[in-house]
Amino acid sequence: DEKLDADIAQLQHDWAKANYHTAKDAQEAAFRSLSEQAHQITASHVNAPETMIWEAIILSGYAKAKGGLGAIKSAEKARDLLFAAERINPEALQGSVYTTLGSLHYKVPGWPIGFGDKKKAQAYLEKALQINPTGIDPNYFYADFLSERGENTKAIGYYKKALEAPARAGREDADAGRKQDVEAGLRNAEKNG
Repeated sequence: DEKLDADIAQLQHDWAKANYHTAKDAQEAAFRSLSEQAHQITASHVNAPETMIWEAIILSGYAKAKGGLGAIKSAEKARDLLFAAERINPEALQGSVYTTLGSLHYKVPGWPIGFGDKKKAQAYLEKALQINPTGIDPNYFYADFLSERGENTKAIGYYKKALEAPARAGREDADAGRKQDVEAGLRNAEKNG
């Protein structure tokens, strides 16, 4: 579906712009407006897991930019969209359902505030790596998760795999930004390893 592909490409570029090229104090507004746009796109492509995943990724960015308790609602909405996308096609967008569920589960606080759960996070991230073992995102998020747990030596290997990930056509902006995340994570892991 050409319209679907064009809409997804637009969301991907707008996300990269909001995430990597927007000043920190302007990110919340950028992600809020982008999440409304993503919601419209999801509504116009009924049952397309790709749009659900992108709306969830954008809501996750919004939650991160917003911070505090207000962010939990956006994170919950993102999680529910990912569960819906998983029911339709768990392998859509190279397993991005699991990469995103994994990152949400280790970044969101645990009970009683949020649904964060380190065990579930690990299981989701490992599932993402099974589907897309060479991808930059699953390797980066798994490395970041390991670093947060103090497993820096193990994390270094995944950061290095993320740096070797094949380029994604049409995602140069996101790849460039993610590579900076990976390099910062790797430096940190090597320093604390």
